Amino acid sequence: QVQLVESGGGLVQAGGSLRLSCAASGRPFSSYSMAWFRQAPGKEREFVAAINWRGGSTYYADSVKGRFIISRDNAKKMVYLEMNSLKPEDTAVYYCAADRSALLADNSRAGATYDYWGQGTQVTVSS
Repeated sequence: QVQLVESGGGLVQAGGSLRLSCAASGRPFSSYSMAWFRQAPGKEREFVAAINWRGGSTYYADSVKGRFIISRDNAKKMVYLEMNSLKPEDTAVYYCAADRSALLADNSRAGATYDYWGQGTQVTVSS
């Protein structure tokens, strides 16, 4: 069982940066792959980024590739999402998710793959 708590959201101007954090409790965090998803008002939840258990493999949505970086610190049980060059269309509630599979696969971009979810943190990008 893993509990996830996101933080770091807020209001930022377009072009700015934010760093989201996801704190995990429970075991065994280090064997889980992790991901970030987001959901904007009136839209479906969408995949943002994923990272495997060791941090050696990552996936990104095309919309954030080159601007966002996902990373993890297994010793601290933390996952991060560094968001740069933010755009108004990045405005959403961002969710951290954990998958009991250690490795990334084709289904790592699907929300249904993930077993545990945080409560979300709001990111608002003003133009």
